[in-house]
Amino acid sequence: MMRRKQLGVIAALCMAGIAWVSAENKIPKTHPVKFEVPKGWPAPVYDFSKNPLTEEGIELGRKLFYDTRLSKDGSFSCGSCHQQFGAFNTYDHNLSHGINNSQTTRNAPGLFNLAWQKEFMWDGGINHLDLQPLAPITAPDEMGENLENVIQKIKSDKEYNKMFKAAFGGDEINTQKLGKALSQFVLQLVSSNSKYDKVMRGEASFILPEQLGYDIFKKKCVSCHSEPMFTDYSYRNIGMKADPFLKDSGRMRITGSSGDSLKFKVPSLRNVALTFPYGHDGRFFSLLNVFDHYRKNMITEGTTDPLLKNKMPLSNFEIGQLTAFLYTLTDSSFIKNPRFGPPGTEYSGKPPVDIHQ
Repeated sequence: MMRRKQLGVIAALCMAGIAWVSAENKIPKTHPVKFEVPKGWPAPVYDFSKNPLTEEGIELGRKLFYDTRLSKDGSFSCGSCHQQFGAFNTYDHNLSHGINNSQTTRNAPGLFNLAWQKEFMWDGGINHLDLQPLAPITAPDEMGENLENVIQKIKSDKEYNKMFKAAFGGDEINTQKLGKALSQFVLQLVSSNSKYDKVMRGEASFILPEQLGYDIFKKKCVSCHSEPMFTDYSYRNIGMKADPFLKDSGRMRITGSSGDSLKFKVPSLRNVALTFPYGHDGRFFSLLNVFDHYRKNMITEGTTDPLLKNKMPLSNFEIGQLTAFLYTLTDSSFIKNPRFGPPGTEYSGKPPVDIHQ
């Protein structure tokens, strides 16, 4: 009789243990990752309390970022247009490509330091990082898929089911978790170790042309490209003539205000030597093209930025020194970091063959 009672107690304890384990399985045992803010930088604007970084979430986002199945025909991933060796921009092409050999109407900008950015896209049409990926995934000239199909494809993959559960708990996979996972990955893309940064930290020194260029930069460029982000995230008309075929009015497409005609977000100059071609539509294929635009090719009109109403006087000497300085903004460790490449691969240092040329 006593033995039966003991067995009954043991059985009850075992059942309680199973119930406790089952309940605990609903809450994933994640490994938190602290977001490091470079010394001297402002506080990020991204709210990490609503999407805490974890090793599991970052790795899930990395897999999603490079997964071509997120596109309709399985040919494009986020990483197809945002290529690491080009500081995660569309390298060498003026307009980004999409499915069915289509072209978009803009050049995909570099992805880095996104935790400090409030609005996204060249026109600021998306106001939260977690929502940004939904636009290219569903755009007919980009990845061309619908969200229901994307979620179904993910759900049919056993590995994804395990990874979503490990990152967020539960069995549900939805667009909210998709966006949060992608955010966790791209939030890791912090570029803060260029020569400029090392000089600011006292670890290196500018050579003479770089120092002269930095002095010129602080006089003529810093009003829009403020340090340390090298952008003020504003929208400005810099006197670029509207493309008659693309008919892109910029910020005005979002606000509906004629005062925002041909205004586009001021891009960061970090890694600028890598992120060519330049401009929202990639019309400038070199830094010299950009300098020539500012000093002699601008179209000044009603909404042209007041700072540029007289264009930007630049001598050949100044251009040479400015170029030397801008090259110090290249972060080689950023573009070679294997943690930012496709899962299971190591960075080779060479651009892959572009099948979309």
